Amino acid sequence: MSDIQDPELIWAIEALGAVRKRAAEIIRGQDGALDSMLTVLVAGGHALLEGVPGTGKTLAVRTLAATLNCRSKRIAFTPDLMPSDITGTTILTPGEKDFHLHQGPIFTDLLLADEINRAPAKTQSALLEAMAEKHVTIDGQRHLLSPVFTIFATQNPVEFEGTYPLPEALQDRFLLKIKLDYPDAEAERFILDRTHTGAPLDKLEQAEIKPLLDIPALQRAQAALPGIRVDPPILKYILDIVRATRRDESILLGGGPRASIALLVCAKAWAMLHGRDFVSPDDVVRMVEPVLHHRITLSADAEVAGAIKSEVIARILEKLEVPR
Repeated sequence: MSDIQDPELIWAIEALGAVRKRAAEIIRGQDGALDSMLTVLVAGGHALLEGVPGTGKTLAVRTLAATLNCRSKRIAFTPDLMPSDITGTTILTPGEKDFHLHQGPIFTDLLLADEINRAPAKTQSALLEAMAEKHVTIDGQRHLLSPVFTIFATQNPVEFEGTYPLPEALQDRFLLKIKLDYPDAEAERFILDRTHTGAPLDKLEQAEIKPLLDIPALQRAQAALPGIRVDPPILKYILDIVRATRRDESILLGGGPRASIALLVCAKAWAMLHGRDFVSPDDVVRMVEPVLHHRITLSADAEVAGAIKSEVIARILEKLEVPR
């Protein structure tokens, strides 16, 4: 980092590094997922979290909120959940003539949308305006959300009964799809030891997490992102990757322009988190899978043949020349 000249970028790298280190002490065995979640926050987007129950999805969101001194709320998505249960509604207070807004849980900084695919499409779509514009419309009135409003939506891959597929337009609004796997043996042993000694990791009050940043500081870090350099060959590499998904015979629907933008901003945020002021080909490759996996649709023939999205993406990368 000694070669970096921009003081704002230096500050952002150091500040985010401290957050990353502190959060990793709580979220054990999920370093890659944690880095991806911080990437989403720096890039100002939203993320899908996929993992089996008990891998720390809720804990990760709560830990980041505590470390960043942000508000966090959780919505359990169910088949009977209505859009107004998310956004809120206007109510007439007894003894008064005017209606007042009763805010829904979407009025927060970090929102955990738990099992989002259990709610019907109408309710899922209530998130679209919030994700795209950072505001919601209730009874014809527009209401602003937090400037750092971020949705982390979870899906459980092993429980398909009673779920509704996410509309393509909604999936495309998620910057990344982040997978949380089982922790390794060392991390799981640490979790057991903490539980045995009466200090389980999910009791954040006992962990005494002190905020390291706040909302203005997070916005300051986001504002430093344009200072990350992206050379023309890297830009071409990003473009080539996304456009290749539109030509591959195994893919029915490839990534659109929003996929190219997501790959660019995520590669820049990933580089910043790892202490660099430039994007390398490795940064792009690291972001390809989480950016593209939920944005491409395999053809019927490919699905019948047992094709896997991850393998299709890997094959596309193998065919493209990596910039030097």
